[in-house]
Amino acid sequence: MDIIRIIIAILLPPLGVFLQVGLGAQFWINILLTILGYFPGIIHAIYIIAKR
Repeated sequence: MDIIRIIIAILLPPLGVFLQVGLGAQFWINILLTILGYFPGIIHAIYIIAKR
């Protein structure tokens, strides 16, 4: 299941984080990072998915 989440995180980083942690602080941080730059959002999403 983590492989699917990582693929989703590469395409839509906030969705990958949402599937992992829900509507928590990490989700909103990822939205902000994705707005500021697509790659920081991807890196953060993959980190959140790999950490859990």
